[in-house]
Amino acid sequence: MLGLSFFKDIYLNRRLILQLSVKDLKDKYLGSYLGFLWAVIQPTISILIFWFIFQVGFKSMPVDNYPFILWLVAGIIPWFFFSDAIMNATNSIVSNVFLVKNVVFRVSLLPIVKIISPLIIHLIFLVLMVLMFWGYGYPPNIYFLQIFYYLFAMSVFLLGISWITSALVIFLKDVGQILSMLLQFGYWITPILWSLKMIPGKYEFLIKLNPMYYIIEGYRNSLIFRSWFWEYPRMSLYFWFVTLCFLFIGAFIFKRLRPHFADVL
Repeated sequence: MLGLSFFKDIYLNRRLILQLSVKDLKDKYLGSYLGFLWAVIQPTISILIFWFIFQVGFKSMPVDNYPFILWLVAGIIPWFFFSDAIMNATNSIVSNVFLVKNVVFRVSLLPIVKIISPLIIHLIFLVLMVLMFWGYGYPPNIYFLQIFYYLFAMSVFLLGISWITSALVIFLKDVGQILSMLLQFGYWITPILWSLKMIPGKYEFLIKLNPMYYIIEGYRNSLIFRSWFWEYPRMSLYFWFVTLCFLFIGAFIFKRLRPHFADVL
């Protein structure tokens, strides 16, 4: 599943994957007056609420001499993409029964479809975030390009997890609820609204075991701290080791359960 044939299938089905992704995005906001704008409005309101609570209410100081709002968006925007994509991808098989049963289509590509649709929204937010930094007097620089490395790394990580969850949810409906709780837990133990400097040093390694720590800090390293990923070789090696483990385990589970999808659905 992880061989050249898989990437060949992605290339051969690229138009269908894109069409399904756009359709998924349209269906999500179909019938609402503001339509696609809700994809931008909802996260923006969440960001403004957190900004008001922490900066206005708790009077949070600038982090490393950067405005708190910039530090916040650099961490929360990648998390929005991660949480939305993983929940969508988990239901990718269940919500596309017709492709599983009636069409000659590589079902393992469906999680990619559900990852691409929130990715489109994420790219819009990346543009808005860069403009926001620019407006605060921090124009784009060469380090900003590194965001695409971290975006690729997060997408591969998402694919591995989604192969596991999308296959298991067909046979165990509780997977969706369990995943939702894990995301809530992960949101608060990942340094998104707080800095790692706030906890005792002896506990830092526990936080760094979370692969999303690497991604969140990577976005901030690209936008704020201006450092490259190869400056953190241990963290990079650890992240890719965990990611590849999820990818191969996910591929194994998906391949073993795939023949039974149609029977259960």
